[in-house]
Amino acid sequence: MKQRILNVVAFSQVILLGDHLALYSRYMARSQAFDRQQIIMSRRKKNFPCGHKGYGKICHRCAQEQTVWEEKQQQKNAWEATFTKDPINLRPFPKNVVLKARQILKALANQQDYRNFHGKRLRHDRFIISIPVTRHYRLICRDHGSFLTPEAVVSHEDYNVCKPGH
Repeated sequence: MKQRILNVVAFSQVILLGDHLALYSRYMARSQAFDRQQIIMSRRKKNFPCGHKGYGKICHRCAQEQTVWEEKQQQKNAWEATFTKDPINLRPFPKNVVLKARQILKALANQQDYRNFHGKRLRHDRFIISIPVTRHYRLICRDHGSFLTPEAVVSHEDYNVCKPGH
């Protein structure tokens, strides 16, 4: 009978499951020395090796941070994997420059005219074409008659320095 009484769920008050309520009230009436602390154990926070405090077997805060870190690593690895398909090296550039340069490279591969992107031939070498990617970056291409070959994406500062006569 004592084993049936000890089937207690601890919340803010003692709640008994099912038909055990009647047994509990009879037991309490008979025993004046019944101690609720025998049934309900107090919960203690424990110190985890990471320094956090909490309940349970693992630190849920560190576990959550670990899952967020793993998701970021997966996104970073997926982003790095996209650079293998590029005809030129775009790794050192910001994300917006990389996305815009890829858009222009894809259009040039589909035989779109470079003038659609406000590209211009250089004055000192008419076979080199400069296409603005953003306000600060330029895509340098070489004209081979029927097609363009992308050579590099350079910053506007580097692009201005490399032109002869300036």
